[in-house]
Amino acid sequence: MKINLFITTALLGMFSWAGLAFTSATHDQAHENAFTPDIIPWGPAPLIVRPGAQFAVLEGDPTATSGDFTIRLKMPDGFRIAPHWHPHRENVTVISGTFKVGMGDEFDARKMKTFVAGSFAFLDPDMHHYAMAVGETIVQVHGQSPAQFNYVNPDDDPSKKK
Repeated sequence: MKINLFITTALLGMFSWAGLAFTSATHDQAHENAFTPDIIPWGPAPLIVRPGAQFAVLEGDPTATSGDFTIRLKMPDGFRIAPHWHPHRENVTVISGTFKVGMGDEFDARKMKTFVAGSFAFLDPDMHHYAMAVGETIVQVHGQSPAQFNYVNPDDDPSKKK
């Protein structure tokens, strides 16, 4: 009986130690490519959207000529993105808040669909759309680089304003 207890205790100890070692090794390997909400590298959004939003690159380089990217956009309440389109598919997940999206060449809040936290949508290349945040809203966008915004109305393009 004592030998069985000893073997069981020894095996449990070995498995526990191995589990801790594996978890530690995994954590050490993942620290540069894994993010908890408190360490997301927020900064000002690039001029592809008007000032006021925050932006974080989680994976890849959205300005590269090819490759995958994942970014997050944090928008204050009422933040609007004018009608635009992208040359590549856009995949959007609402992380928090409420994100409203409309289709077409003119911003019309009455024609927008509401997406709450946890929602996912994808927009095929060349689909003209616009968006608005209700409350502070965070969306995650992933796709193929380069991430380009083509505004329907060139006057809406913040990168062209001085």
